[in-house]
Amino acid sequence: MFQILSKTELAQGTVVANEIMAPKIAAKARPGQFVILRVNETGERIPLTMADTDPKRGTITIIYQVVGKTTALLKSLNVMDYIQDIAGPLGRPTPIEKKGTIICVGGGTGVAVLHPITRGFKQAGNKVIGIIGARTKDLLIMEDKMRAATDELYVCTDDGSYGHAGFVTDVLREQLTKLGSEVKEAVTIGPVPMMKFCAKVTAEFGVPTMVSLNAIMVDGTGMCGCCRVSVGGKTEFACVDGPEFDGHKVDFEELGRRLTAYQKQEKEAMDLYQHKCSCAANQ
Repeated sequence: MFQILSKTELAQGTVVANEIMAPKIAAKARPGQFVILRVNETGERIPLTMADTDPKRGTITIIYQVVGKTTALLKSLNVMDYIQDIAGPLGRPTPIEKKGTIICVGGGTGVAVLHPITRGFKQAGNKVIGIIGARTKDLLIMEDKMRAATDELYVCTDDGSYGHAGFVTDVLREQLTKLGSEVKEAVTIGPVPMMKFCAKVTAEFGVPTMVSLNAIMVDGTGMCGCCRVSVGGKTEFACVDGPEFDGHKVDFEELGRRLTAYQKQEKEAMDLYQHKCSCAANQ
């Protein structure tokens, strides 16, 4: 079992950060890798990317958005409570090396996934430009950490409540136009539509682009095939071949369709969980 050492609610309480004691995972984890956890003995297994690790303290940090029963159940745990199982690190680490100028683009909770990758590129000696966005100012996360991990940071909000008024793709295009061939690679992580359109922009400039895919996943070892994605016309498994792929080759339409496959069941599970919680509260 894995003990929760800290719990911080972000983005109006819809996003939660947990620091968890997991020394063996922390010792081996690299940027881009993820874990699969199970909240309790009867819970489902869900993949979550590590937003940070501290090998000296033996801890990992996960940041997740409450969107369904499992994440709601995870949020219900408090400091000193235990998570039943955590398996990891899983997936391939981000290939980080000194290349020159790197642009890192994150949206929503994708910023949590982007953070260790961004920091890794800067530590490798690259000039790193960060672009992060959210629908509104109150939903932005990890701005301070991203500012520390970059040489320049641009913040965007869809409603214009903070930073650039508009989408991250607007600033991405501006930077690519300004810097030209100086940009050696782009990394973009966030909602599927955001990654899709960022990849379209970078394709116009011929900039290699890496995306991290949040496919449906069960076992995380390539056995079940649930996380299959189409990349360059080939079937790949996000858990063992990724989670990072060439954004110019990903079939984002197929990925989007597969992510909605269990929406009905997810809603039913969440409704039942909320009903049970309300009944218990009224007793």
